[in-house]
Amino acid sequence: MNLLEVQDLKVHFPVKRGMFNRAQQFVQAVDDVSFSIAPGETLGLVGESGCGKTTLGRAIVRLVEPTAGRVLFEGEDIAKMSSGELRARRRKFQMIFQDPFGSLNPRMTVEDIIGEALDIHGLAAGATARRARIADLLKAVGLDAAYAQRYPHEFSGGQRQRIGIARALAVEPKLIVCDEPVSALDVSVQAQIINLLQDLQQQHGIAYLFIAHDLAVVEHISRRVMVMYLGKVVELAEAKEIIRAPKHPYTQALISAVPEVDPASKRKRIVLPGDVPSPIQPPSGCRFHPRCPIAEKPRCECSEPELRNLSEETLVACHLAR
Repeated sequence: MNLLEVQDLKVHFPVKRGMFNRAQQFVQAVDDVSFSIAPGETLGLVGESGCGKTTLGRAIVRLVEPTAGRVLFEGEDIAKMSSGELRARRRKFQMIFQDPFGSLNPRMTVEDIIGEALDIHGLAAGATARRARIADLLKAVGLDAAYAQRYPHEFSGGQRQRIGIARALAVEPKLIVCDEPVSALDVSVQAQIINLLQDLQQQHGIAYLFIAHDLAVVEHISRRVMVMYLGKVVELAEAKEIIRAPKHPYTQALISAVPEVDPASKRKRIVLPGDVPSPIQPPSGCRFHPRCPIAEKPRCECSEPELRNLSEETLVACHLAR
């Protein structure tokens, strides 16, 4: 059984205008997205800025309310739960945020930042047990237990992200949504955080939804990779397969933009024409067709492709994908 199943998830934000501040249009940030994550698996999620990656991650943990669809966590639809029901189950899924500087309360010590989750869920019986648990969590992410009495401004970006990881680990979750957890860090620190996440996964069997821009990082940490464009999933496949032989034209363009270490490489850069359309008024039919080098009219303009099997391990949403 899958740990997480997302079925036809939509997140539309109203754009309110006029004298009466009525919603006249909607930003279709996430539109009919479906996928699953197995226990202990890492699913990578990539795409351009504004494609809906972060909104999808936040909707899964109910930091953003879904407009429609189902989010089944261990068979329970958390998208339909009341706040009380959700609170009892929230310890099973957590989130690591992109900005290690803005995600920690500057007025709280590290002990209180991590200990807050323990207090809410009643996971530490007394002050002594609480301090011991916080010390263990800091050690688990490579920090000294003495740091518990310090404030966030006293740490570097990499150390702050380790504190954020410790906070997520405090409630012993089964799933962590990692929203670009290394994009704001130096390259050398990025490698340390990636290795830490992998070590913690091996030790605790945690599943990750790993959101990132860097395809090299995603390939390294993920078993499968999902590609989004303008609120839609366009390809989902094994990480090695999607890097070696991408099927969707958009995925091919993303892969072609990754710098090559080998100067003799003959990989051709695919430059897509135009800009990403507005999610308020997305194109009809296939959303990628205005920029697609193989689009056929009128089919791609009129009918919207659905994710379909091209092989045993690859799903592609394209009429013409090979």
